[in-house]
Formats: sequence, structure tokens, C-alpha cells
Amino acid sequence: MELKARIADAVKAAMRARERERLGALRLIQAEIKQFEVDERRDPDDPAVLAILNRMLKQRRDSIEQYRQGRREDLALREEAEVAVIREFLPAALAPEEIRARIDQAIAETGASGPRDMGQVMALLKPQLVGRADLAEVSREVRERLAAGGA
Repeated sequence: MELKARIADAVKAAMRARERERLGALRLIQAEIKQFEVDERRDPDDPAVLAILNRMLKQRRDSIEQYRQGRREDLALREEAEVAVIREFLPAALAPEEIRARIDQAIAETGASGPRDMGQVMALLKPQLVGRADLAEVSREVRERLAAGGA
């Protein structure tokens, strides 16, 4: 089933079950998708919805960190609940070993030998890992590997 349709079905289920917090998080997701439709003037496909969800997840993580620094645990808990709802629609995360294997494979395929080849490696990895790994962490690891001289 298309991701956008799954989210719409989840909204209906949350309305029937009278789950206010879950419904609020789902409506936030739908609002972001609608904003994409208005901005881009097209219906989002699954990769676009995944990108929206990943952006929302990153925003929530940043908010949680800031709320905790500001000693606002109540707001941090609300953001964590939204993170849980967003994660329901993301593909299963890859294990660190699997991510490292894909990085090794991408470095070998591109023939990357130094930091200047990072763009090529990330261009190959990004479609494989979007929604399944933290791309900032992947980028950091690729940078370290290439600085050390490739694979």
C-alpha cells in the first residue's frame, strides 16, 4: 500500500479509537505532505513521503534535545510520542554492520580514494539508506573512512 494511503488509514483508525495524541501527530504528518503538494504542485511518491518523514524526525530529535536542555520534560515527552508515530511509517532501520558493509561496497564501486570523492559515495548510498539510517551518521563515517585512505 502506498505510504500516503497508509497514513490516511491510520488517521481514520485513530479517529475511531479516539486517540487524541496519535491523531494529532498523524495530522501533522498529513499537513507536511499537503504542504509538499502545494509547494511542488504534484502528488508525493513514496520516496518523497519518506523524505518528509525523515525531515520531521530530525526536527523532533532537535526539539527533544532543546526541551531537555531547557528542563521541559513535558514537551520532550510529547515530541517523543510524535517520533514514535512517525517511525511507524519508516522502513526498518539497518544494523550498524549492514550500514558499514554498504559503505564499503559504495567506496569499492566508486573507486573513492580520498575526501574529494565523498559526493560520489554519498550519491550512491543515499537512495539505499534513506529512511533506514541516519544519513548524517553515514556521512560522518564515510568522511572518516575516506580521510583514512578509502576502504
